[in-house]
Amino acid sequence: MDIPYEIVPSTEEYLKTHLKDEYQDKINKLEIIGITGTNGKTTTAFLTYQLLNLLNVDCAYLGTIGLKYHDKNMEMNNTTPDILTFYKILLELVDNNCNTLVMEVSSHALSFERIYGIKLKVAAFTNLTEDHLDYHKTMENYLMEKLKIINYLDDNKVLIVNGDDPASEKFIEKNNNSGITIGFNKKFTYYISDAKIYPDHTDINFTYDNKNYFVSTNLTSKFNVYNYMTSLAIVHSLNVDINSIINKTNEIKAPKGRCEVHKVNNAYVVIDYAHTPDAVEKVISAYNELKTKRVITIVGCGGDRDPIKRPIMGDIATKLSDYVILTSDNPRTEDPKKIMDDIVKGVTTTNYEIELDRHKAIIKGLKLLNPDDILLILGKGHEDYQIIGREKIHFDDAEEVENWKLQHEKN
Repeated sequence: MDIPYEIVPSTEEYLKTHLKDEYQDKINKLEIIGITGTNGKTTTAFLTYQLLNLLNVDCAYLGTIGLKYHDKNMEMNNTTPDILTFYKILLELVDNNCNTLVMEVSSHALSFERIYGIKLKVAAFTNLTEDHLDYHKTMENYLMEKLKIINYLDDNKVLIVNGDDPASEKFIEKNNNSGITIGFNKKFTYYISDAKIYPDHTDINFTYDNKNYFVSTNLTSKFNVYNYMTSLAIVHSLNVDINSIINKTNEIKAPKGRCEVHKVNNAYVVIDYAHTPDAVEKVISAYNELKTKRVITIVGCGGDRDPIKRPIMGDIATKLSDYVILTSDNPRTEDPKKIMDDIVKGVTTTNYEIELDRHKAIIKGLKLLNPDDILLILGKGHEDYQIIGREKIHFDDAEEVENWKLQHEKN
């Protein structure tokens, strides 16, 4: 039997072109919002997804915490999936009458053209800090990959950036010197005039088009002020009234593992995905501003990933915290002790101990807590597993905290 075949120079290029040519008309029925940046993509995308659904827009979310739409909740292997999986998802959303998708767009996705063939209704940039240099090698290369998101904007060229991040100027420049800005400067489109941050909520005053607005969110920390305001700007750019967005704000929440707060014996335990030097610095600094007693931090670094950031993270954690327990994250195929040796190279203080077993480290942290202390458990956030060697073992920081709490919390 003869089987038709075609010889092509590159099967990868052929697949991308075929998917675009075959399905572009259908997937263009979706309004797609893409969010890129080192930190804040997940929270910003998840907040936007919630707001749009609360405002009666049939919206899906795709990113680090999976694919979410209607009653579906499916895990993904990557922040932005491979192009074949991506197109299958887009077609599935169209077939199920979703009209909007909010997605995280990673630097790897832009580098490998995993979103080839789509048009973005809105693109948003959160920030640029050191990460993935094992792949990109330099910050300049990393920025160049992030900037590629501009190539996917539709004819309206709606770009929203964190104006307080220096890299935002490069995004605006590439977007024909056009962009919507948010931040703590009067020149920005959305000027945040004041943000009062408390352990369980944040009050924000901002100005848009010479009108003053007030909103209270159940999010905490300064970086979540940026995340929320970026989300508000995205939704507003879709012709939704600002007051309508504010009225729904008290119904939204941060995703699991993003500044997730647990109360334990009159102390606070915060679980967060922070796994880059910038994110670790921002989280610890945010809770230093809120503390009345001590900030204790549990943190480590992943294996088979950028080793450059390890001593930097060790230095940041020990200098900014009252006490630190250094532990394993996902060691993968690296020796956890070798990872720890790299982390400790950056440490110049004595306010730390090493406990490679993450379970034991969390128990130690919980036992150290006094009333009004804050324990930060950083690095894994929403993940419910730990990768040791090539084995994926169930492990959830939040479960560890709640299980200990059930056994030891004072009545």
